Amino acid sequence: MLDELPLVLDRSASEPLSVQVADGLRAAATTGLLRAEDRLPSSRALAQRLGVSRTVVAAAYDQLHAEGWITGRRGSGTYLTTAPVATPARPAVVAGAGAGPDLLDLLPGAPCTEAIDRPAWRRAWRAAADQSPVVRKDRAGEPEFRAVVAEHLLRHRGVGAGSDTAVLCTAGTSSAVGELAAALLRPGDAVAMEDPGYQRAAGAFLAAGVRVRPVPVDADGLRVDLLPPDVKAVYCTPAHQFPLGARMPASRRVQLVEFARHARIPIIEDDYDGELRYDTAPLPLLAAMAPDVVVHLGTTSKILSPVLGVGWMVAAPDIAAAVMAHRDRTGTGPSPTGQRVLVEFARHGDLSRHLRRLRRLLPPRRELLVTELRRRGLAVVGDDAGSHVVVPLASAAAEERVIAVGRARGVELDGLSRHHLWSQRDPLGRCPAPHTFGIALGYTALGWPDLTTAVPLAAECLAGA
Repeated sequence: MLDELPLVLDRSASEPLSVQVADGLRAAATTGLLRAEDRLPSSRALAQRLGVSRTVVAAAYDQLHAEGWITGRRGSGTYLTTAPVATPARPAVVAGAGAGPDLLDLLPGAPCTEAIDRPAWRRAWRAAADQSPVVRKDRAGEPEFRAVVAEHLLRHRGVGAGSDTAVLCTAGTSSAVGELAAALLRPGDAVAMEDPGYQRAAGAFLAAGVRVRPVPVDADGLRVDLLPPDVKAVYCTPAHQFPLGARMPASRRVQLVEFARHARIPIIEDDYDGELRYDTAPLPLLAAMAPDVVVHLGTTSKILSPVLGVGWMVAAPDIAAAVMAHRDRTGTGPSPTGQRVLVEFARHGDLSRHLRRLRRLLPPRRELLVTELRRRGLAVVGDDAGSHVVVPLASAAAEERVIAVGRARGVELDGLSRHHLWSQRDPLGRCPAPHTFGIALGYTALGWPDLTTAVPLAAECLAGA
């Protein structure tokens, strides 16, 4: 600990060296670099480190002991006995960062960590930690990780990785979107996105200098007939549109693929919770229909936990090569840690068992929420899938009232207004106004006991609107 402290002596100063040592240790305790019960080095060891006589350090210790800062314990050493209470820092307020610390979290987009088999989870982390440290990481992703993803996609999503596609590891969906924007697009290019849609993906495009063109959605997802002809890519969530929850039917998927092939542009398919379908068999992924124009993105953040910080990309070889060239230029690439944990979690079938468990545990959660809402005469929008539903409202003002009342009653809720693409302006400089209002209610962040408390409260808040 002391080796890391900024304890510097000025031999040209008028203060004795022992005073400087005492002042330095006292300052370290005051600023929190040293804490109560921290063990200090022996006077001999500290003197050797500072290049002074042991008498200097002993005198400093004597002074601090007299002031009550340190104490000696027979046979154990010298310890800091006290330190002033640090002034608590004000937490930064970040919009959309998640539920407040004292609020029950009904925000969408969270994994159901209650479903994780904790012994299997701990076993995976231990096995990953037992491996040798990485000297140079594979920027494409660890080979074992990519093999696990290929098997997962084949068994659970019907996508086979063959010679016409390549699997890359990513640091998550938003990171992958940023990489695709940097690798395939140029600043000023336009990308079509669902509106309302996933704001973090929009933010990744904007950070790369790419313009986002909002395209309305309906009960079948993205309105392909309204796609601007000049866009250079299309981003969408066809399996379970975020946040409205629509599933894009086969006919519209074909229409979208035909548009992309005619325009010679890629479709970025975000399958953020595609595995979480439990009402019926999922439709084939766009990537299975058209691997030549579709870039498929997936993540562990919704099926396991964002702590892994990994996802995957399945793309045509030329697109994968462009992403790899970008990584080589920038020195970026996904961390191996989360990859290794997922590999170990999948090694003995725990990943497949976890997905089956999720599909058993989520329907009762959704049923609890839907029953409470409909019992109060509230409409519910969204397929029997994923991890959230939507209750439509008449206006942004109604959203704000419900969210405010929810917070007053201890529940964090999410309005649809913030999921519209506010950041884009038309040629006259005007921002498009939100056109769909409501509350998106997630049912996966909380444990079951908290969920049974939060759901009636949220339903009452909405009924009051």
